[in-house]
Amino acid sequence: MKFELEARKRSVQGSGASRRLRREDRVPAIVYGGPAEPQMIDLDHNDLLINLRKEAFHSSILTLEIDGRPESVVLRDSQMHPWKPLVLHCDFQRVDTAHAIHQKVPLHFINEDVAPGVKLAGGKVSHALNEVDVTCLPQDLPEYIEVDLGALSAGHAIHVSELAYPAGVKPVLHGDDDPVVASIPARKGATEAEEGAGEASAS
Repeated sequence: MKFELEARKRSVQGSGASRRLRREDRVPAIVYGGPAEPQMIDLDHNDLLINLRKEAFHSSILTLEIDGRPESVVLRDSQMHPWKPLVLHCDFQRVDTAHAIHQKVPLHFINEDVAPGVKLAGGKVSHALNEVDVTCLPQDLPEYIEVDLGALSAGHAIHVSELAYPAGVKPVLHGDDDPVVASIPARKGATEAEEGAGEASAS
């Protein structure tokens, strides 16, 4: 999915200037990274808010048209009003096709209802993560990573290293840490026969 946003350069900063921009339905933001200096910009509030509500916007390479000049970026942070649907500020980082990036990508879970630990053992899936940190070249960044729970039995878990990643995409792991993505805890009082049935179905 492609996202393009129009932006304009701004030279005035400070809380007063930011308040004036918001009264004009503009959002103050900054673009940083790469060899160029950080650039202060502002964007149309409603356009930005609509896009922020889309999952893929947070894990895609975005194109900012800054005064007509395209800039490839990823969204690094967005600040929202505590209770109003109001975007207060955004941070964007420049990217280029020759350098790998780190980005959090959402997880999409499938086949939960047919997992042996659910269907045969009566368990429930526990989701430990809803996104995973990956590294790849910008053009290889996926919108999401699919997690297939179809073979998961009671008392077992799926770890970050066990997910199926697209070509050129790798998980960011720290040392020997391999976090659990999802699991099906064994039910209290479940018989060994029930758990064995789930494992036999998964094999």
